[in-house]
Amino acid sequence: MELPMPQIDWDWPDPFIHEVTVEPQHIDDFQHTNNVVYLTWMAKAAWEHSKALGLDFAAYKRLNRGMVVRRHELEYLVASHAGERVLVATWITGNDGRLRLRRRFQMVNAETGKTLLRGLSDFVCIDIESGRATRMPPQFIVAYRPTARVEGD
Repeated sequence: MELPMPQIDWDWPDPFIHEVTVEPQHIDDFQHTNNVVYLTWMAKAAWEHSKALGLDFAAYKRLNRGMVVRRHELEYLVASHAGERVLVATWITGNDGRLRLRRRFQMVNAETGKTLLRGLSDFVCIDIESGRATRMPPQFIVAYRPTARVEGD
């Protein structure tokens, strides 16, 4: 019998959610999920959201443009442990329509509804062939429009 989902207090409405399960290989010597794993989950959620918006790597190659990380910020709040399900939520909270994009993240324990982590990633648009920062194509401006409003993003 599956337990009912707890009421989750998302930071902003309508997140894109990628679900993961804490596996034994994610556990460190302190017997909780290693901090690097959370960063991996953020990257995976961002990529899954991008693909859901129609921008997979094939589209990036066709456009010779891609969004790459410039900076991450993570705030760890509560530990997670092997076997727990984690909901990794993401929102696009900033897009200057030129070079920069910001995503925010909130990770929640699916069983308890407790927030485990809040984070953000800043991205910059690059020309894939040269690796240099370049203006976003119109497809990025449209697909990566903000999904939540955060002052200053």
